[in-house]
Amino acid sequence: MQLNPEKEIVETIAKIMLVSARTAPKAKGEDEIITGILSSEEKEKLALEMDIIGDRGEAYKFFKRDAQNVRDAEAVILIALNFKKPAGVNCGACGYDCNSILKQKGNNLDYAGPVCTIRAVDLGIALGSLVSVAKELGVDNRIMYTIGVAAKKLGLIDGQMIFGVPLSVKGKNIFFDRKPV
Repeated sequence: MQLNPEKEIVETIAKIMLVSARTAPKAKGEDEIITGILSSEEKEKLALEMDIIGDRGEAYKFFKRDAQNVRDAEAVILIALNFKKPAGVNCGACGYDCNSILKQKGNNLDYAGPVCTIRAVDLGIALGSLVSVAKELGVDNRIMYTIGVAAKKLGLIDGQMIFGVPLSVKGKNIFFDRKPV
């Protein structure tokens, strides 16, 4: 008999979650989403970077809390918007028109902008799709901005906006009832 084999399938579930993100609806059917699953070594490197960011001061303490969640997770998914081309609808939500957004001087903060708001919404829909799969399969997860900031700083995945989704299969959800920072 194999005892407690459920942790062995987490990487497979992560890949199924990424299928849901990939097939989620995208504006005009154009896909600028990039995904990945971290190796154990990348996961620890990411957690270390999150600890370093957490050392910046009181306002950044939550990075350290989230770094511990990364260490305790069985897997970590990265999902990013690699914005190359605006949706072409000239909605103005980004603050520009589709002809001028790519000509703007970009910033390089936690996220790199400006980005097409329609493409950012595509990323949000993809995130919602992938975490819904985890919910249906009973895998605990949480969408984390902090993971994306550290992943961007480390160059783990291309993209202007990056989020991380750690996955856990334990008797209690490690991503809730966390100590306030």
